[in-house]
Amino acid sequence: MKKYLLYLIASITLTNCVNAQEIYRRTLKLMGSRFDISVVANNSSEADAFIDLAVQEITRIEKIISSWDPNSQTSLIIKNAGIKPVKVSKELFDLINRSLAISKLTDGAFDISYASMDKIWKFDGSLKTMPSPEAIKASVAKVGYHNIILDKDKQTVYLKLKGMKIGFGAIGKGYAADKAKQLLISKGVKAGIINASGDMNTWGKQPNGKDWTVAITNPLNKHNSFAILPITNEAVVTSGNYEKYVTFNGKRYTHIIDPRTGYPSSGITSVTVFAPKAELADALATSIFVMGPEVGINRINQLPKIECIIIDDKGKIITSKHININKL
Repeated sequence: MKKYLLYLIASITLTNCVNAQEIYRRTLKLMGSRFDISVVANNSSEADAFIDLAVQEITRIEKIISSWDPNSQTSLIIKNAGIKPVKVSKELFDLINRSLAISKLTDGAFDISYASMDKIWKFDGSLKTMPSPEAIKASVAKVGYHNIILDKDKQTVYLKLKGMKIGFGAIGKGYAADKAKQLLISKGVKAGIINASGDMNTWGKQPNGKDWTVAITNPLNKHNSFAILPITNEAVVTSGNYEKYVTFNGKRYTHIIDPRTGYPSSGITSVTVFAPKAELADALATSIFVMGPEVGINRINQLPKIECIIIDDKGKIITSKHININKL
C-alpha cells in the first residue's frame, strides 16, 4: 500500500532452536531492505549456491517492479500515464491484476496507485501543524485503482490520469519472497526461510523434524515478544506503526495512510497475517490498518487459509477465528 512500508521495523524473529550445522543463513540488502535467506543444505558451498540463486531471483524482480529504475517496465507505465497503454511482461501484468483484485477485496484500502499521493505527511519530526483538509483531499486526487486499465488480450497497462503513478511497496517484497521460495524448492531445497524485512516465507521443517516457529514482538515493548507460533509451509507478515507517527490535538496519526482519504490510519499498533503466500499476507497486513480492527477481522474471517492477529493502540489483542496463541 504505502512506500513507507519499506521502512517498517520487522516484528517477526526466528526462535533460536535450529541445528546450526545444517541451516545456513545470509543477511544482505535487497530492494532497499534487509533480507535474511536461510536454507537447509548439506554443506556451506551447496548453501551458498542456493542462496545465490535466491538473490538473483529477487534482483530480477526488483528490476521489473522498481519505480526508481528509469528503465524498468513499471517506470515505463508511469511515464506514459494519461498518454497511452504500455505492453508489459505477463509476470508484471499478472502482479498488477492480482493487486487490483486485492483492492476490490479491501474496498480500496490496498491500492498500488498510492504512489500518486502527494507526501504532505512527514514523520521525521518536521511536521509541526496538521495539513489542512483541502491539502489532504488534494493529496489523493490522482489515487484510485479504478483508473488502472488492463487489457488482457493486448497485455497492456494504462494509467488514465496524467501524473498518476503505481508502486509495489506493500506487495513487492512479499512477491519476491514467494518467487525466491518457489525457485529454491524447484532446485531441490527441502526447507528454508526467506525473511524480507518481516515478510517471512517458510517451507519444510527444521533438521530436527520440528516446525519453524516465530516470535511476535510486543509493539508496546519491542524488546519483548508476547507470543510464539509454529508456521508450516506458509508466509507470515507483521506490520507495525509504533515508531513513525505524529500527534495533533491529543490524537496519534501513524505513517500508514488511507489511500482513499489521505488521512493516516489510527487505532491499530501491529498486524500479523498468516497466508499461503507472502504477497497476499503483505498486502492484507497493511490493508487491515486502514480498514480498522472490526472490518479487518471480519474480512479475514471470510477468507480461506488466512489468519491474523491485531494489537490495537491500547494493547488489546484481537485474533481471527482459528488462531491459537501460546503466550510467553
